[in-house]
Amino acid sequence: MSALPNEAIAFTTQTSPLVAVVILNWNGQHFLEKMLPSVVNSTYANKKVIVADNASTDDSISFLKTHYPQIEIIINPTNEGFAKGYNTALQQVTADYYVLLNSDVEVTPSWMEPVISLMENDKSIAACQPKILDYNNKQLFEYAGAAGGFIDKFGYPFARGRIMEHIEKDVQQYDDATACFWATGAALFVKASLYHQLGGLDEYFFAHQEEIDFCWRLQNAGYQIYVQPQSIVYHVGGGTLPKGNSKKTFLNFRNNLIMLYKNYSFKKLCFVLPIRFGLDAVAAYKALFSGDTGFYFAVAKAHFQFFKWVLFVKKQPSYKKNTAIKLVGMYNGSMLWQYYIKKQQTFSKIFKSK
Repeated sequence: MSALPNEAIAFTTQTSPLVAVVILNWNGQHFLEKMLPSVVNSTYANKKVIVADNASTDDSISFLKTHYPQIEIIINPTNEGFAKGYNTALQQVTADYYVLLNSDVEVTPSWMEPVISLMENDKSIAACQPKILDYNNKQLFEYAGAAGGFIDKFGYPFARGRIMEHIEKDVQQYDDATACFWATGAALFVKASLYHQLGGLDEYFFAHQEEIDFCWRLQNAGYQIYVQPQSIVYHVGGGTLPKGNSKKTFLNFRNNLIMLYKNYSFKKLCFVLPIRFGLDAVAAYKALFSGDTGFYFAVAKAHFQFFKWVLFVKKQPSYKKNTAIKLVGMYNGSMLWQYYIKKQQTFSKIFKSK
């Protein structure tokens, strides 16, 4: 993985591409109050800030109309989840680039320029993320994306700076702009034309791992995913479904299996899926014997719903899938083996062991 040149471009409203920062909100007035000032004060010139509201029942809309009349509001009729919520909203947004930004993200003033510069300098980059640090401890990477998303061949995601629950301290060890497998949905820069060309996020996912599936589809279509650590944002995380929530566990396991089925070749699935089911079973029974029945039943439900999807819901992809392409950012081994058996808890150590 080679870094691209990071020369800054002096953007002006006349020369810069139009970037729409779209914040999906559901009952997040407290986050909007805290985070919106940083977004509005971003130094990138040619931007518009939009809040797409997923049928909130709090005072989010009245707050926005009172305090941020310059911000465009899109109101979705129901809570459509992360995936469909964004798809519905972005059908109504015209721009060169979209930024899918979580409501619980605080940005730094010049966070947009380095990413847009990188993507403008290399047209093969379809999506990119900034460096994600922990809002509550700004010396640490944040779980959802850290310094770029990766995945192992069995579908388990990890990141530069975060392996399983182990979070690294940011000491500039991952400050190179580099290709990765997936970019976090917490702050996802994506070319607008490609977002629509590939059908956007998979609405069946509702929430969780839809951005990984989307980035995998982008790679299968011949594009690159990047992380640009010169851009820095701070993410609270767990704002809608906190870690340990059974629904979150269910969505993560179900959606991950669907993602594998959609993007791997049949031959690869015949090898990967049986091992993956076994690994999931080990995790489920470990949780059960530890007293966490919620986790056990969430995994069992995820497997049942996966087979239901295969039999009754699965559709042919609306894009050209090239499963022969060499995927960037996929670890050709088991991240779980490295983490639990070999006790390698940092990204750099796991990738040295390739």
